[in-house]
Amino acid sequence: MVKVSILFTLFTGISLESTMKGKKAVIITGIGIMIMGVIFHLQGQSIVGPESSFMYSNPQWVTYGIQIVVAGGIILAIGTSLSFIKRN
Repeated sequence: MVKVSILFTLFTGISLESTMKGKKAVIITGIGIMIMGVIFHLQGQSIVGPESSFMYSNPQWVTYGIQIVVAGGIILAIGTSLSFIKRN
């Protein structure tokens, strides 16, 4: 834990202990971003949303939705890893 804490502080300038306090917020943010990505993906496929939306039946939003889900998954993984680091 000490080695990880020192490396984290050197590279980010923020102490690892202060980051641990916001792990739930990071996890919730990741989940929220993933949900939005799924909604955008489904709107792009014409499954969800009003037909008047610019995202409705738009192939670009299918790929945007997938990219947003991946970004949310990365944020969720960071929050989860912070949770595991705290336990050790």
